[in-house]
Amino acid sequence: MNQELGGAALAAYFDHTLLKPESAEQDIVKLCAEAKEHGFATVCINPYWVAEASRRLQGSGVGVTTVIGFPLGANSTFVKVAETRDALASGATEIDMVLNVGALKSGRLDAVERDVRAVKEACGGRALLKVILEVGLLTDEEKATACAICKRAGADYVKTSTGFGPGGATVKDIALMREAVGPEMGVKASGGVRDLETVRALIAAGATRIGASASVKIVNGGTGEGY
Repeated sequence: MNQELGGAALAAYFDHTLLKPESAEQDIVKLCAEAKEHGFATVCINPYWVAEASRRLQGSGVGVTTVIGFPLGANSTFVKVAETRDALASGATEIDMVLNVGALKSGRLDAVERDVRAVKEACGGRALLKVILEVGLLTDEEKATACAICKRAGADYVKTSTGFGPGGATVKDIALMREAVGPEMGVKASGGVRDLETVRALIAAGATRIGASASVKIVNGGTGEGY
């Protein structure tokens, strides 16, 4: 890993994130402008704002990520699929769905896999699928099991956290997830990522995408707050 990673190459790792429930239109406008200015991979926003962001980012090369089953993951598969189809119709290019943690912990592994697979099928090749594991609620064994399920179900990425649960992205968890999924899948580090040193350590451990609300401060070498 090149520890001097910076500039456009660094910015391309980021899903510039704004998921606060109180976020208003002017906040989304600012988020999209920052994403275009810095060349972030995507903006990551709540579903209501997907159409607005898609319109503002059209032709920019910046994608639109939205969240499904957020933040608990306990919605029915039917609802998650409906959310996904609606998001795609509004212009989403990447889907971050929350794993059904309760089903995983109940040993209902087939149900968890069906849930992920159904959302992947709803993506229909039109959007990448990232699955949020909420690692702060899981044992290491459960994290590895969840990664294996996501890989079998055809997900494109596994992701650490919603930012609304306990804990966040750690080098240890990124390394565990990378080992579990192998080199074929993406691994997204999110939750409490606030400075450049941490980002570089997470990338060195195997992260291929970073979710952060402090993206601008991070790529400028500063320290931010928030998701």
